[in-house]
Amino acid sequence: MNNIGKNSFDLGYMDTLASGDSFLHRLDPRAKLVTTLIFIVAVVSFDKYSISALIPFFIYPIILVSLGGLPAGYLLKKVLIISPFAILVGMFNPIMDRQILMHIGSIGISGGWVSFFSIILRFLLTVTAALILISLTGFNAVCGALTKFGVPRPFVTQLLFFYRYIFVLTDEAERMVRAASFRAFSSRSVKFKVFISLIGNLLLRTLDRAERIYRAMCCRGFDGTIRIIRSMKISYREVVFILGWSALFILLRFNNVALNLGALVTGSLR
Repeated sequence: MNNIGKNSFDLGYMDTLASGDSFLHRLDPRAKLVTTLIFIVAVVSFDKYSISALIPFFIYPIILVSLGGLPAGYLLKKVLIISPFAILVGMFNPIMDRQILMHIGSIGISGGWVSFFSIILRFLLTVTAALILISLTGFNAVCGALTKFGVPRPFVTQLLFFYRYIFVLTDEAERMVRAASFRAFSSRSVKFKVFISLIGNLLLRTLDRAERIYRAMCCRGFDGTIRIIRSMKISYREVVFILGWSALFILLRFNNVALNLGALVTGSLR
């Protein structure tokens, strides 16, 4: 199987992880969704030069991965795959902002480099939190939670279809790449004209297969309503989960715990 097939399979593996039976898996999807949103808002609300204040927030994904029995290597691999987007966003910061903000020994660190590393940290935290949410809940359950919160059903349905048809697109791309490789004995590269033709054919084949899938869903009674196996019910566990993590996020947001601990340790060593 080529890389496209492997990436498609790995992406669907998150739904397999969501079928676990840990305490976190059994929580109501709405509780995990709200907690994740609060976490993301707290992380992105820091100013562009914050680095040390973001480090304590890693406690949230670390604890959820440990208690949920999720494969940390798999999640890290997925984060690294899309990390070039974050690098692209902040790569020009060191050029635009050259004002020295700190020194490490005799080396001056400009504000551009500080903001660049801040972007990377925020990217790691937010993307990891989103992947953990899907791995513990499942994308269908997340969409069902959005519906319960009053998000318009057409938007949620389109979001669900978009996620589902990613697999259709990658499956068709895998078939076309395999067919092209079987017909190109002398060269592995694809000419530009052939590449454009492949993209057009990929779109047509994907639309055709998506239409067949939709008709099959309608034949099986699909009416636009998202149904999940586990019922949604808010109990004291969900309330404690939301309030406990929210209190911690507020504490970490308005108190630089890492800086305070560093000052306490260095002060005690004097």
